[in-house]
Amino acid sequence: MNKLAADTWTLTRRDLQHWVAQPAPVVIGLLFPVMTVLMFGYLFGGALTVPGGGDYREFLMPGMFALTVVFGMEATMAAVVTDAARGVTDRFRAMPMASSAVLLGRSCADMLNAVVGLVVIIGCGLLVGWQARGSFAATVLAVVLLLLLRFALIWVGIYLGLLIHGPEAVTAAQILVWPLGFLSSAFVSPDTMPGWLGTVAEWNPLSATVAATRTLFGNPGVGASWAAENALVLAVAWPLLLVAVFLPLSVRRYRALSH
Repeated sequence: MNKLAADTWTLTRRDLQHWVAQPAPVVIGLLFPVMTVLMFGYLFGGALTVPGGGDYREFLMPGMFALTVVFGMEATMAAVVTDAARGVTDRFRAMPMASSAVLLGRSCADMLNAVVGLVVIIGCGLLVGWQARGSFAATVLAVVLLLLLRFALIWVGIYLGLLIHGPEAVTAAQILVWPLGFLSSAFVSPDTMPGWLGTVAEWNPLSATVAATRTLFGNPGVGASWAAENALVLAVAWPLLLVAVFLPLSVRRYRALSH
């Protein structure tokens, strides 16, 4: 266990050192959601209404918090594919280290990146007038739910990164991230969508986290559907289901690389 922890920390520190040596991708990744907030909050926000009333930017921010963790899955996929393409993964497998440390190191580094990203986007939200109107405990729980979703999507990203071949394939896989992000309640309420499309959006795992955090933050536009009313349960159940499926798949896929 001590060796696993030591190897995991070594690989986590490796990724952190890469951020310091090459900060541009990290900075761009942090600025993209900020630009999206400004675009939707000020450019499009005046044309959008919140069901039941309320300020659109307060409706928007929980959706942007969740989108930030979803878009982080692209960085996870890209990092895993890049390591494989450069032969780094093969060298790791040849070294006397715990095999699970490679995947755990990747997940720890990405979780640290997710925390930094959430701090930045929450700061942006405060600057544009968003407020967490719930209790301190509710606010902390909302942040925990966001990080839980990110943890689950890390394993989805790791598995897809191990499954696909070549950096060019990342672009194709990234296309899958955008429907997950936009076909949800992040920007508009599913009540405003056509019936079938609204149902799909309501049952999107991202929508569960968005609705739950809106409730916990005390922000408007939660909705009155069954999925919205039980969003807190779904915001826990969906990530746990994703972890239960994709963590074992990732471990199995990583072990299969050596055969």
